[in-house]
Formats: sequence, structure tokens, C-alpha cells
Amino acid sequence: MLKNLSARLTNLVVLLLVLVGAGCGYRVGGQASRLPASVRVIALPAFKNQTPWMRLEQRLTRAVMEEFIQRTSYQVVGQAEGAGAILEGTVLTATTAPVIFDPTTGRASAVQVEVTMAVELRDLGSGDVLYANPRYVFQEQYEITGDLDSFFEEREPALGRLAEDFAATLVSAVVENF
Repeated sequence: MLKNLSARLTNLVVLLLVLVGAGCGYRVGGQASRLPASVRVIALPAFKNQTPWMRLEQRLTRAVMEEFIQRTSYQVVGQAEGAGAILEGTVLTATTAPVIFDPTTGRASAVQVEVTMAVELRDLGSGDVLYANPRYVFQEQYEITGDLDSFFEEREPALGRLAEDFAATLVSAVVENF
């Protein structure tokens, strides 16, 4: 009798959890797209670069393209021809600033890179803007070593991490319309 009651209570709890979970609106991120059904191919021409940092736009464009390919079912092409939408971006600023100083030498020991972009996804059929962010800001920190024997330039890996983070959040924002 006690086992039967325990089994019924367990079933009741499971049923209640299912009902509550079904009504809360929860869904797993990255699984649904808010883009029009007509958009199956996204054009992603190379981003423009208004900064003196060479090839930064190439790194960001490549990261976004790889993210779309890995996480979505959209086909990504470099030209607008045959695409349903076009994602264009411009690197507006790229700066570095020291954020941590060595207390004995007074020299910077950590630097923050900040990149600001403008991005826009436009439906090529209707001309409607599907997503836009005129000031997309991303930051990444890296350390500077004072030991010249073991010196390793950390700026490039930091820019790689920044590009990957930027791409991941941009693709989520574009696809899921956040």
C-alpha cells in the first residue's frame, strides 16, 4: 500500500513538473529562428574597417561566417546574388587601454581591447531590416609580460577570442531576434 502511494505521488510530481514546464515559455536557446521562412541563404560580404587595425574586419567576418555554418542551417555566401538576406557590418573603432598596472614598476600589466561595430541584417526581397545594432561593443583583456625572455604577444590571441565571442552573440541575436 505504501509503495503504491509513493509511486502515485512520484507520478503526480512528475506530471506537475511537466505541466508547469510546458506553460512557462522556456525553450533552449539556439534552437529556433525568428527570421522569415524565405531566408535560407544569408550573404555575408567582408565587413568594412574604419580603423587602422589591419585585417581586423577579416577576422570578424570569418568568425561570424564560421558561427553561422556551425550553429545554424542557413547557407552563407559572400555575395548578395541568390541570397534572401544580407548581413553587413562596419568596424567603427578598435582601441586598447591599460586596465591593471604593476605596483612596483608602474607599467601596464593588463590591457583591454575594445571593438565597436555597426551591423545590419536586411531582407533582400522586401528591403526590411531584420536586425540592426549601430553600436555593438565587445571587449577582451590580455596580459603583458615584463619578462622579455618569455615574451609572448597576447594581443592576437585576445583578438581571436574577441572575434569568437562577437560572432557567437551576433549569430544568436540575429537568428533568435534578441
